[in-house]
Amino acid sequence: MSEARPIGDKDGLRFIRLSDRPDDLGESPLWDAEMECLWWIDGVAGLVRGLAFEAEEPAARHVIPVGGHIGSIALADRGRLLVARDHEFVLLDTATAAVGTLLALSGMSPDMRLNDGKADRRGRFICAGMGRNREPIGDLHQIDGALNHRWTRTALQIGNGVCFSPAGDCLYFSDTPQRKLFACDYDPDTGRISDPRLHIDTASIGSGIDGATVDRDGNIWAALIGIGEIGCFAPDGRLIRRFAAPTDLPSSLAFGGASLDRLFVTSIRDSRTGRAVSTHPDGGIVFAIDGTGATGIAEKRFELSTQILKSGTDL
Repeated sequence: MSEARPIGDKDGLRFIRLSDRPDDLGESPLWDAEMECLWWIDGVAGLVRGLAFEAEEPAARHVIPVGGHIGSIALADRGRLLVARDHEFVLLDTATAAVGTLLALSGMSPDMRLNDGKADRRGRFICAGMGRNREPIGDLHQIDGALNHRWTRTALQIGNGVCFSPAGDCLYFSDTPQRKLFACDYDPDTGRISDPRLHIDTASIGSGIDGATVDRDGNIWAALIGIGEIGCFAPDGRLIRRFAAPTDLPSSLAFGGASLDRLFVTSIRDSRTGRAVSTHPDGGIVFAIDGTGATGIAEKRFELSTQILKSGTDL
């Protein structure tokens, strides 16, 4: 397999090219500490991709066809991944590539699909929807291990940036075209979501927020896709750092590596909508960035409840 390739150092940051091929719509990077593997998706191609590491060096690659349009992934039990795909949540066995439907949403507009999502600090999965043509029909969808579905109306054009404060008591999400990131009080015990409030307006910097993650200090790291930068916002919403991404359309980011201090960044080559087409030679490549000085938080796994497991399901 091809080795990771450093592409330069700037302002104390080291950029490393990890991909062996570009993704059309690279999204949803996710660090699996148990497997020492970075997972991500090529959403429009319906692929889940993985890069396993040994001693911080790439060791093996995975390409798993799932089909449909994938919006995001989360860690699940028994080495599996939870996948948000079109109008349904499915479980993917990364060892066998078997896919099983957990929950299919009923009554959804065909113009809506599930997009960016993350597990909360207790393992529930929260996913933001979007209008396929930017219609304001994307809402927040939450499922837990008992397959309870909670639906929060938010009328998002393109729901993105789902992430949680370190304590799990605040949920963040963005509407990329509106250039706004919202915050909600969130009850980690019950999963109850309060009414959203505007937290960050990024119109003044010329970009909406695509994917986002939170570090151990509560800072929000965001892919500023409209200006080809990565921004870091303090918990109170102040922009405290920004730097050029290694390509023009950074899409999402996650902390990983043995010490959770390596920032992984996905990017877009061609979203196949006409809205996001890279003009950079490294469009669609996944990168690692060392030297940010920040440390991430390990992601929780989505686990099916004992009641579901005892019900005779094959999941």
